[in-house]
Amino acid sequence: MAANEHEAKMAHPRMAAGALFFDAGGRVLMVEPTYKDYWDIPGGYVENGESPLHAAAREVQEELGLTTTLGSLLAVDWAPNATEGDKVLYLFDGGQLAPEAVARIHLQADELKAVRFVPQHEIAERTIPRLARRILAAIEARAKSIPVYLEHGQAPGDAAA
Repeated sequence: MAANEHEAKMAHPRMAAGALFFDAGGRVLMVEPTYKDYWDIPGGYVENGESPLHAAAREVQEELGLTTTLGSLLAVDWAPNATEGDKVLYLFDGGQLAPEAVARIHLQADELKAVRFVPQHEIAERTIPRLARRILAAIEARAKSIPVYLEHGQAPGDAAA
């Protein structure tokens, strides 16, 4: 196989990374983007030469104005999109935010309308199904201290997305 044929078969996925933050009650911090019709978590695309962990921390700083050290990887999700192609999404543990940190949140106004801590049972009502599945799987992985691999927000072999 010629080098260019081999290159043509290789995946070139977009990568994105985000962080899960919690309050003392175990609710998840979610953001309301100006450019989406559903709630999301802080995060965004990984830039060239940037690690997913660094991208997540950069996006948290840009979107929320918080400089924080993110913890362990909670989930990796292969989630191709019909319009964007292959995507690999990383989700890191942001830990519990102290009330002082919450008070320092300053939203990136051109990207975010609101921020809110959401009870786990309301996550599916606020966002798209595969993101809800990803968040809930990451919460479970956090409780077990074992990262999870997902496809479309589900463990391989689970019901179709």
